[in-house]
Amino acid sequence: QVQLMESGGGLAQAGGTLRLSCAASGSISEINAVNWYRQAPGKERDLIATIRADGTTYYEDFAKGRFTISADNSKNTYYLQMNNLKPEDTAVYYCHADAGYDDWQGSERLYYPYDAWGQGTQVTVSS
Repeated sequence: QVQLMESGGGLAQAGGTLRLSCAASGSISEINAVNWYRQAPGKERDLIATIRADGTTYYEDFAKGRFTISADNSKNTYYLQMNNLKPEDTAVYYCHADAGYDDWQGSERLYYPYDAWGQGTQVTVSS
């Protein structure tokens, strides 16, 4: 299975930038897409952006224009570049993988999807 570990969080001033990294290990070939989420205190965990195995990306509306998701397949690492940070960006940021694997039961091939989460990295933006 896939294991994920985030890094790069910390304290930033409003208007500043941070780049989060998500290092993937284990069964890398089982990854279909990697997502970045964030969870502010007392709030639900929200999707920020997605990068699929074919390189296509998706952004939630609030992330468009300020956040960029990317991947370095040679390093098995995914990134979230965050620009023009705002205090409301303060949250724990999580890396998540949509993954799965094939298995055979007799002559039948079955697909087993699963989720993988990193431990999260804190981002705090001061005004």
